[in-house]
Amino acid sequence: MEEEQNKVFAFLEKYLMGPMGKIATFRVVRAVMAAGMASIPFVIVGSMFLVLNVLPLTFTFLEGFFNNTFFRISDLYMLANKATMGILALYFGLVIGYEYTKIYAEEEDLNLNPLNGALLSMFALFMTIPQLVITDGKISLVEQIDDNGIIVSGWEMVGDGVSRLGAIGIFTAIIMSIVAVQLYRLCVKQNWVIKMPEAVPEGVARSFTALIPAFLVAIVVLIINGILVALGTDIFKMIAIPFGFVVNLTNSWLGLMVIYFLISALWIVGIHGATIIMGFLTPIFLTNMQSNIAGANIPFAGEFSNAFVTMGGSGATLGLCLFIAFLAKSQQLKILGKAALAPGIFNINEPLIFGLPIVYNPFLAIPFFLAPMVSATIGYFAIKLQIVQAVIAHLPWPTPIGAGSFISTGGDYMAIIVAIISAIAAFLIWLPFIKMYDKKLVEQEKGGEALI
Repeated sequence: MEEEQNKVFAFLEKYLMGPMGKIATFRVVRAVMAAGMASIPFVIVGSMFLVLNVLPLTFTFLEGFFNNTFFRISDLYMLANKATMGILALYFGLVIGYEYTKIYAEEEDLNLNPLNGALLSMFALFMTIPQLVITDGKISLVEQIDDNGIIVSGWEMVGDGVSRLGAIGIFTAIIMSIVAVQLYRLCVKQNWVIKMPEAVPEGVARSFTALIPAFLVAIVVLIINGILVALGTDIFKMIAIPFGFVVNLTNSWLGLMVIYFLISALWIVGIHGATIIMGFLTPIFLTNMQSNIAGANIPFAGEFSNAFVTMGGSGATLGLCLFIAFLAKSQQLKILGKAALAPGIFNINEPLIFGLPIVYNPFLAIPFFLAPMVSATIGYFAIKLQIVQAVIAHLPWPTPIGAGSFISTGGDYMAIIVAIISAIAAFLIWLPFIKMYDKKLVEQEKGGEALI
């Protein structure tokens, strides 16, 4: 039995930990993950103002009060939402350009300036946004004002501003940042830059250093745009095909199960699975949240994970933590449970993962996989069947159970109930395993053989 368990861990290490760990070290992946983390504070702030706008839908008795107070200045405070959620692609493009350039500068010892990388990325992104059309051999900007939308000089306008600067533009921003930084890197490596005398101030020298790369970025992006327009498409429409498939996959129940399986599988061999997997998926769940704000009903959006799945932390361990703190018979479990309780309420469970331990522990591996998959299933179908409103606001991940689900769904009472049901279901998965583990630890404390 022990030999089989070791084979399972060896299999996970070889076929999951190795490849995923390698992917996480890719420079572009690190830059995208940095962009996701840098954008989160702004998304949270923007979300809070949106929540304020939708609260009267839940607390209908407040409608009159809101109409006479907050809604009189809603166009004013919703600027905070439009300047965050409405231009997420710009945040991603700037940060990826900055981080990607910084990584190359440090690891290849190149004279690359991260600020230039960020600005070149923004430049490339903006050149892809206006919509063009070719008619009778002439390329012109799209003009359209009708029931299907408003496009002025190629710029499509929606309630939040320029449509392509919102979450739907994140994937294009990622690709344009890669193109811009790689061209900038090529220029510096080939010494295709204008060098100024040392006496010239740094800001002036930096601006001239970016001159040739900016020309090259402009020419390359214009050629890409021209070819795509001639083919009757553009980069946004082209990217929508493969990324749409990925987005649809993550929005399915099966896709959700794969996500939480991978998170648990990485954790079980000692890698922070939530950081790696959710880092990859940040553009997707932010895009989904923007779609929900526009009326969609996508479960995997915003902080769906902390609101309905991983209450107490990865593995949905909140119920487990309460059990070992107050009902375990093993002294070491009791002490560990009480020490882990306060962080557990705020979805921090490293004390349990490394203290029980869950990592490399064959006795607790099965519930660690199953519990979040069960709670995710409950949350997924509760939203899919419209028992609960979809997530429209992004909250800090340490928000305690109930509060996170209630606020992130725009004040849906049922979200609190579903979150509690999910946590109970997860605990019921844990219960037989932790009771067995508790029993074995008691025997160990009485002088029995060590478990692991």
